[in-house]
Amino acid sequence: MSSTVELTKENFDQTVTDNEFVLIDFWADWCGPCKQFAPVYEKAAGENPDLVFGKVDTEAQPELAAAFGIQSIPTLMIVRDQVAVFAQPGALPEAALTDVIGQARNLDMAEVRKAIAEQQAQEGQQAG
Repeated sequence: MSSTVELTKENFDQTVTDNEFVLIDFWADWCGPCKQFAPVYEKAAGENPDLVFGKVDTEAQPELAAAFGIQSIPTLMIVRDQVAVFAQPGALPEAALTDVIGQARNLDMAEVRKAIAEQQAQEGQQAG
């Protein structure tokens, strides 16, 4: 039984809103590296039952891939508290995926929000 959730444009927003920590694998059936990454991702999902592991089939959900500017697959994205804190194309080896999950778990989201607010304020000053 798969512990991953198939994400679509219909359930994506709800999934990200309802869950504090969501990992998203953007993939396609024809993609060799995606198929190599799938068992690593599934294993991590089994080892982290408190997290939501989602998969977006970029062929079936081109709007979602476009919305996130996905240029190559597989791309792994991590969303915490509705903020994308990690996005990287390429199939991660198991140790790297475990490390990234650990780093994302340890993020201080108050600090992340503060950094985003500061960056947005700077961008606003430059635009004005």
